[in-house]
Amino acid sequence: MIYYNHHRPNFLFDRYQGNPILIPDRWPYPSNSTFNPGAVRHNGDIMLLVRVEDMRGFSHLTFARSNDGKTNWQIDEKPTLLPDTDFNEERWGIEDPRIVWLEDLQKYAVTYVSFSKDGPVVSLALSEDLHKFERRGAMLPPEDKDASLFPRKINGKYTMIHRPIIRGEAHIWVACSPDLVHWGDHQILLPVRPGWWDSTRVGLGPPPIETDEGWLIIYHGVRNTVSGSLYRVGLALLDLENPRKIRKRSDQWVFGPHESYERVGDVPGVTFPTGIVHDPVTDELIMYYGAADTSVCLATAKLQDLVDHLLNCSDSMEEGFCI
Repeated sequence: MIYYNHHRPNFLFDRYQGNPILIPDRWPYPSNSTFNPGAVRHNGDIMLLVRVEDMRGFSHLTFARSNDGKTNWQIDEKPTLLPDTDFNEERWGIEDPRIVWLEDLQKYAVTYVSFSKDGPVVSLALSEDLHKFERRGAMLPPEDKDASLFPRKINGKYTMIHRPIIRGEAHIWVACSPDLVHWGDHQILLPVRPGWWDSTRVGLGPPPIETDEGWLIIYHGVRNTVSGSLYRVGLALLDLENPRKIRKRSDQWVFGPHESYERVGDVPGVTFPTGIVHDPVTDELIMYYGAADTSVCLATAKLQDLVDHLLNCSDSMEEGFCI
């Protein structure tokens, strides 16, 4: 029996030595922070749709692109998506995008958080080319965050993971829709775990990743401490044809604040993944994350290693380890 070395932090992921890869000081226009990007491979480049917070505290989204997804980033001179005053829910900014390619529509779907006077809501924009965007508006009522569509219909319906605040509780939920407009079949998918590292809030990280063993879910979990909140990263595996069924969930976090750029910033102690790109030839998974709500960083792993780790996790909450 082989035991992972859980005393070594972040044992499944390797941080990129060039972190952070995008910082506000190198942005082409004034910004306070650059973080929490959606990621997609498009026309030979890896493109990050980065959340940019301005000096008023409002956020918008701007593309940066790189051939290898690690170096030589070319940042657009102007914002890609600014808050649209025609949409009341965007009056105080837009942030934290997730991007998937919807097979049936042959369009990219960008889910993002819009801020209205009533609180944050999940909004949707569609695009064929990542140049022109069709805003669809709010998908669900406030307060809601951390949402992504699955990249294909499941049992004839669109499926979305999101994180509403209901009765003060912050669990990860799942919902279905026939048309991307009307949403129902709401159900808690991954609840917080009192006393654990993900005891205060949980929320989806990047979009679900389809594997032979199920949908891989990378999520963030929050635990409040006497010195503030700690944002760490966990894993779960959902059934392919019934994503409401959890096959496995990691007991321990697999990535968390460790380096100085993750511990010092606007919000210390935050690793917040929002984008992934997978190379099916090498099996390398690049995970893009916001560090301390200040910069964009990346870490790499083998997708199969993440799946194997989950498959080897004990089903017993009391045992609390993976072998």
